[in-house]
Amino acid sequence: MKKVVVFGGGTGISNLLSGLKLFPIDVTTIVAVSDNGSSTGVLKEELDIPAVGDIGKVLLSMANVDQEFTDLLRYRFSKEGTLHNHPVRNIMLAALIDTQGSLTEAAKYMAKILNVKGTVLPLTEDRVELVGMTKRGVDKFYGEEDVSLNVKKIARLHYDKEVHISSEIKKKIKEADLIIFSPGSLYTSILPHLLSCEIVSSLKKAKAPLMYVSNLVTQPGETDGYSVRDHVDVLNSYLECRKIDVVVANSGEVDKRIKKKYLDTENKLTVGLEDIEETGAEVITGDIFSIENEKIRHDSLKTAYLIFSYLMNS
Repeated sequence: MKKVVVFGGGTGISNLLSGLKLFPIDVTTIVAVSDNGSSTGVLKEELDIPAVGDIGKVLLSMANVDQEFTDLLRYRFSKEGTLHNHPVRNIMLAALIDTQGSLTEAAKYMAKILNVKGTVLPLTEDRVELVGMTKRGVDKFYGEEDVSLNVKKIARLHYDKEVHISSEIKKKIKEADLIIFSPGSLYTSILPHLLSCEIVSSLKKAKAPLMYVSNLVTQPGETDGYSVRDHVDVLNSYLECRKIDVVVANSGEVDKRIKKKYLDTENKLTVGLEDIEETGAEVITGDIFSIENEKIRHDSLKTAYLIFSYLMNS
């Protein structure tokens, strides 16, 4: 069975994994743990634990259990009080960290409960924060939320401390047949993986091609005006001597009404497919989007099928 490693976080990775779990491949998902917003940020601060929010979302996207159970884990307390705005999955993962001894073991235990096909691992067990440095190297923005709001002022990202990567993650990267950077917030969900020297070093040695599944729209404040090529260039700048080998991007035509709705907001459809090949990457395109609640999303099955087809033919 072919082995695939997926790097990601936030909401962008969920649709991708929902599709990949339908194919006969061994998927390992590595999730960034530097989020500091909402429920995750509160638990991170109060319990001194890594961010659990994105791990929980990924586990639910790969779950193979009754829908009512996943809906329960997604339930977010709405009444005022200490549990206000906390989803059940976050509380459960925080408890499992205590009982199982680490976030890695907590994720594995929850994966059993959810009958997850594949492996979900946190990038690190360290409680870390993103730090954005300005070009002058004097000012800095601390924490994911602050970084997201000030990307245009930031020259380089790093963590507030050295992060430690498990031997299991290094082994998964070494054995992979394909390594994927998922859709998602470029600066706060995808790049955090490449701030680890150990991850970058492991990717340099990896034999598997590196694939980027491009975002469908830009993200206000983070990637305003970015083309697909711009996303690839940023990733390459953090990958050092390794580069993105394959780019999966949408070529389907979005309905004029939906397109106008996006053009009327700060989000814009990503464009610029024509110059990606200048980076040396192979480009795979297809009609891989769907409309959900008037929003453009990756179509889980179509996107995963393109990836699986590439994997089988490479």
